[in-house]
Amino acid sequence: MISKNSKNFIHQNQKSFFFDDFLETSKKQKKTHKSEISEDRLYVLFSVFFSLILIFSISIFSISIQRSNFEEYKKVDQNSLFLRRNIVDRKGQLIATNINSYHAGIKPNLIKNKKNFILNIKLNFPEISLPKLKKNLLNKKYFYLKKRLTEDESNKLRAFGEKGIIFEPYQGRVYPHGQLFSHVLGQTDDDNYGISGIEKFLDEEIQNNEKINDPLFLTLDTNVQFLIKTELKKAMQDFKANNAGGLLMDVNSGEILSLVSLPDYNLNIRNDISDPKYMNQITKAVYELGSVFKTFTLALAIEENILTPETMIHNIAKKIQCSIYPITDIHEFPKSMSAEDILIRSSNIGTLMIARKIGEEKLKKFIENLGLLKFSDIELEEVGMPFKFKWEKCKLETVSYGHGIGTTALQAAVAYASITNGGYIIKPTLELKKNFDKKIRKSIISNSTSNKINKILRKVVDDKEGTASYANIEGYYVGGKTGTAKDYKDKKKNINTFISIFPSNKPKYVLLVILDDPKGAPHISYKHKGLVRKNIQRTEAGWNSVYVAGKIIEKIGPILAINNDEAYNTHVVKKNN
Repeated sequence: MISKNSKNFIHQNQKSFFFDDFLETSKKQKKTHKSEISEDRLYVLFSVFFSLILIFSISIFSISIQRSNFEEYKKVDQNSLFLRRNIVDRKGQLIATNINSYHAGIKPNLIKNKKNFILNIKLNFPEISLPKLKKNLLNKKYFYLKKRLTEDESNKLRAFGEKGIIFEPYQGRVYPHGQLFSHVLGQTDDDNYGISGIEKFLDEEIQNNEKINDPLFLTLDTNVQFLIKTELKKAMQDFKANNAGGLLMDVNSGEILSLVSLPDYNLNIRNDISDPKYMNQITKAVYELGSVFKTFTLALAIEENILTPETMIHNIAKKIQCSIYPITDIHEFPKSMSAEDILIRSSNIGTLMIARKIGEEKLKKFIENLGLLKFSDIELEEVGMPFKFKWEKCKLETVSYGHGIGTTALQAAVAYASITNGGYIIKPTLELKKNFDKKIRKSIISNSTSNKINKILRKVVDDKEGTASYANIEGYYVGGKTGTAKDYKDKKKNINTFISIFPSNKPKYVLLVILDDPKGAPHISYKHKGLVRKNIQRTEAGWNSVYVAGKIIEKIGPILAINNDEAYNTHVVKKNN
């Protein structure tokens, strides 16, 4: 039971009670309000955060979609920095260098009016396939419209005013002399890597960044190369030959001053050169070279003391039957001739009689040591492999005069250099090296034998019975040997060769000229020792390859500054007269 005093107490404190209750309620309401504000902030922050994630996600997705396109042109910086060393000739004349050029890429989504774009391409670039272009534009992927733009092509495309045309800079390779060194220099691909010739063989050396400011020197002489090419080109027209080739090499160092193969092609125009006619006639093509091999047979016989140049060979028949094969000479020769006369007149039967005195094993080893049956060791990948054959019945006889054995023109020229330089094997080279060590040379024949051969080769040119009279250019003391052989693929065609040395009293250079199936040239006036002959229809090497070699020596002799007694005496006589 509540007392009166208690009621009064409750009543008196009731205000206080309700106030307390109000405070609690107010706090709760206030707390709830603050919570709502915090949640709003969270919603705002979450929205912002989500938006950022969405933006980044879209960006990443977009990049991933276009990644393959990016891969196509992400090389821009790399290519613009990818340099190759300049290449120069032996005198420092520029023959290969770099330029800043462009590839034309297309981003289809940036091409505003595709129909107009296609029409412009059709008018300005008719070589571009329109069906392929339309297909690429529909695929919406980055693609190349044209690589390796010329300046004119670049200007035409820029005139379109299309944002979708992307000009990718790259380091292009250009060759100032166009076709002059095509079979030596070779080419680079769209990424500036060597794909043929010197550009490929010495690719790593040419890319060497540590030497980027130092040009690569080659053994070639631009002026000599031009003159030899000019004469060979004229020869192809005069004699209606299918192909022609020329090689000039230092007989002591193996340095190649000129290597010409025709037809050639412009290195700056990337046309298809798979046609066999563009094969390197000097290093790649393999031929039976015929009578040029007779020099090797005689040199070995002299070296083995089997005979001397004056030794008489008797009972030389007009025809010899070797197994089932009849062997004859083109011309009728005396029944008895000296060893040197056999070479001067170029007798097949006389040569095989000398070979029989040598024997198969010795001749086989000598041919191999001269390097005539293996790949040429030179700074090119375009080299041919000589024919494989077995030394069976009659091979001794036929090989002695160059039949039934095939090799490259380069290998034959190297063998002649080795026979005539004092008897030392040389290595042909296109890279100019400052140091040449004569001490490491390997001897193939004695100096005495070499000198005897040189005198005989001189008579091949100078003697009235010789086969190379039209190479007897006054003042240069030319020696050499002719070779007229049948094309092993087509016996109706000739492969005519003349390998010359000059000056023959102390050889400095070997010059090889080769013509594929030359015809008679009745319009040519053949001049020799005051006599002029016209309307000649003959097709042997003496009437074409020899004639061309003479014209070449006449042109390049002053550049090479040949010094010999005959040249000096001739000059003095003319001056006194």
